Amino acid sequence: MHFKSLFYVLLFMSCTYSKSSKITFKTPQTMASKKYIRPAILQVGDTIAIVAPAGILKSRKKTIEAAQMLLKNWGLVPVLGPHLFSESYHFAGTDAQRLKDLQWALDKPDVKAIWCARGGYGSMRIMDELNFETFKKNPKWLVGYSDVTALHNQLQNLGYETLHAMMPINMEEDAKAITASITSLKAGLFGTLEKHSIEPNKSNRMGSAKGVLTGGNLTLLTAQLGSASQLDTRNKILFIEEIGEYKYHIDRMLQSLKRAGYFDHCNGVIVGDMMDIKANSPAWGTGIEELIMNILDPYDFPVAFGIPAGHKPENRALIFGRSIDLNITKSETIIRF
Repeated sequence: MHFKSLFYVLLFMSCTYSKSSKITFKTPQTMASKKYIRPAILQVGDTIAIVAPAGILKSRKKTIEAAQMLLKNWGLVPVLGPHLFSESYHFAGTDAQRLKDLQWALDKPDVKAIWCARGGYGSMRIMDELNFETFKKNPKWLVGYSDVTALHNQLQNLGYETLHAMMPINMEEDAKAITASITSLKAGLFGTLEKHSIEPNKSNRMGSAKGVLTGGNLTLLTAQLGSASQLDTRNKILFIEEIGEYKYHIDRMLQSLKRAGYFDHCNGVIVGDMMDIKANSPAWGTGIEELIMNILDPYDFPVAFGIPAGHKPENRALIFGRSIDLNITKSETIIRF
């Protein structure tokens, strides 16, 4: 091609791309204004599907029965995934069986919410095979935590709200210990969850922030870096929680998020349960709060510790994809939905 002609072609292409860049490339301001689709709040008589996309439910039929009874007491109709109690070594059935159950729940028109029975590991093995076309016509709540983080992030990237909350397996816990978990789960499903008021933590970085709530289990957030389910945290408030890891593992995962830009345009961080932390040998040298704050030191957004959400019995429901107000003062931390 003649150089002069090539120049005009390139000039035309440049102008064309610049005009379309507003659609192709989302700025932080664009992301902040994005409206996430909120599935319909539940009504008495609605159906909830219980499925197991991850770990095995060995000898836990009574646990599931207790979860079914809880839903029935709320006037809801529980239905079980056909392969809920299937076993395939570590998993609740083969990948194909777990995929089939989750797809069934996503597609079933009368199901208004999908309650994942437990975490463990396995959701990432099937998530890329899911088809959300029918779901998009009839959105429903996804409920769970831990390994379910992978599914939360996938649905949030598609533009839907989800509910980070207790799972049926938690019905094995002491009834008194899970009272707040049950209360907030019901409030989340029935649309009455307004706020959480939490006692202050000496490690908090005070301040106020507004943004869409996102996040989940730290291991799962890190595992999704570089994939289609990696989160965009610009103008968002990031929630993290973890269980059973060494401090150096937690540091490495947070450093990975930092290198991926998760904190660069983040509006705030909420730290949930950091429990059963394994002892480092040699010793790490700091507490978990100081470890986290050392990584977040370059940023000026508010940071809240001690939020009762994660793997402890008190696991208060959080609405991912919802724009929240975070207010951290000397006297309390308030998360308002």
